[in-house]
Amino acid sequence: MIKVDVSNVISEEEIVKYQEKVTKINKMIDEATGLGNDYVGWKDWPVDYDKEELERLLKDAQYVRDNFDVLVVCGIGGSYLGAKCALDALKGVKSDDKLEIIFMGQTFSPNYTKQVLNYLENKNFAINVISKSGTTTETSIAFRLLKDLLERKVGKEASRKAIYAVTDKEKGALKTLCNNEGYATYVLPSNIGGRFSVLTPVGLFSLAAAGVDVKAMLEGAALARKEFDNDDLKKNKCYRYAVSRDYMYRNGKAVEMFVTYEPQMSQLSEWLKQLFGESEGKEKKGLLPGSVTFSTDLHSLGQFLQDGSPILFETVINVLNPELDVKIPHDDLDLDGLNYLEGKTLSFVNQMAYQGTLKAHQEDGGVPCNIITIDSMNAGTLGYLFYFFMRCCAMSAYLLEINPFNQPGVEIYKKNMFHLLGKKGY
Repeated sequence: MIKVDVSNVISEEEIVKYQEKVTKINKMIDEATGLGNDYVGWKDWPVDYDKEELERLLKDAQYVRDNFDVLVVCGIGGSYLGAKCALDALKGVKSDDKLEIIFMGQTFSPNYTKQVLNYLENKNFAINVISKSGTTTETSIAFRLLKDLLERKVGKEASRKAIYAVTDKEKGALKTLCNNEGYATYVLPSNIGGRFSVLTPVGLFSLAAAGVDVKAMLEGAALARKEFDNDDLKKNKCYRYAVSRDYMYRNGKAVEMFVTYEPQMSQLSEWLKQLFGESEGKEKKGLLPGSVTFSTDLHSLGQFLQDGSPILFETVINVLNPELDVKIPHDDLDLDGLNYLEGKTLSFVNQMAYQGTLKAHQEDGGVPCNIITIDSMNAGTLGYLFYFFMRCCAMSAYLLEINPFNQPGVEIYKKNMFHLLGKKGY
């Protein structure tokens, strides 16, 4: 599905030195004996998922696709980033699909929220609300506003057929509301954290509604699970990438810069920033994940990446064959001097930009670069890629001797905010 080249970042000799650690950690992951072991359900999810629930989800998603103009996905963090990433990667940033997908509940911004509500006033919309507890502040505020608008537009009874929740199986405020109102619900597994949940109903409902082949996505993830369920650093490209990251960290690098050459892949970088940043950024440890989209950012951050402080390494995600392409036409006057590219495709130009940039950064700039190459992007490949990064993240965090699955720092801002807002008990 993908090729992974870490040779510019770490030598085979250094990789071999990690073998004993990797063998030990791989056993911890497989046997769920490491820190945060209550949250390793993602590991076997691609084969252990509830098949009956998926069929029900597909049926409801098709109902939404057939009966609504807009689906509003209401969630924050892992409850929206994975779906947004997948929709952009597979549908493009200018999708003309008949069902529009809009995201709310990921911000307190009054401007954004009011603009979306105004837009929905004259739209036939459904809601996909995602929250394990039902009390996540950003999501809960947005859902309250959306539910109020929907009920005023179509009435309470019709609203019950337009609200689909992904939440805890048995408890929580959202689950209680769904039981009381009769909303359709899907389970956010208790042993899978939000940033590892894209292959669960958290991501699959909206993707299925958008017409994505989610079974193919799960099959791709299942293939990755099979390939990476071993500790052999000679062939396990997931763990080879993980140790390259750790090697960079222990040799003075502070930042991993994710690089893409397609705007529709920029949300993958946003998902990666949460996955690695929230999993590894603890106990004053971890790499800071950043991202750029080339060639756009070569005209802004390119100078720093080439010649600035040597604090970073790059991980380039390169898709060789785009779904769509454009040829450069002839121009009689040739005032822009582009006739030398006549008949060439933009994919060719983009790949030459990639190769030229890689040479500049590696050879002239001395920037270490990992390269992840994808032949073409489709649902199966993306499912494979999701699993690749999740398993790598677990290995990377355990190499740092921290818990990959908690986020103690996130809770501190919430306590301060609740105190300032006057919430009882804070």
